[in-house]
Amino acid sequence: MSIVTLLPFIVLIGAMFLMTRSAKKKQQAAAQMRNEMQPGTGVRTIGGMYATVKEIGDETVLLEVAPGVHAVYAKNAIGAVLEDSEYNRIVHGDDEDSDSDTVVPDDASSLTEAAEAAEATEVEDAPKADLTKKADAADAAAEGQKDGKADGEADAK
Repeated sequence: MSIVTLLPFIVLIGAMFLMTRSAKKKQQAAAQMRNEMQPGTGVRTIGGMYATVKEIGDETVLLEVAPGVHAVYAKNAIGAVLEDSEYNRIVHGDDEDSDSDTVVPDDASSLTEAAEAAEATEVEDAPKADLTKKADAADAAAEGQKDGKADGEADAK
């Protein structure tokens, strides 16, 4: 056999070796990330659910999905371990760049009072539109008198 006939096989084996090597590196990185989990850290599952780690077992993880709601997941179901700032930004909507001086009222009435007052002044200032069709109504009445029939009546024979 010549080297020319063996060359495609050598290239194929080399490509397979490189692909399996990169897959093993990804698996090792994911396993290391899962081993670095600590109770209290935020995680994202492979299904896209965000939760907080409560307990870590050999093959399972106890996650707090909502306050007081716990679920047991396999370690392999953890897609990413998130930093505290990223977890709080995603789950709680915390934004580090936003002003902390923002005041949120206890009720919504203070938010709607200004809008209602503005609408009331606009309504009072604007002339009322006349939506009736006086010309069309007069024409329809004249037609009804000509035929001697009201709307909807027909000559049925």
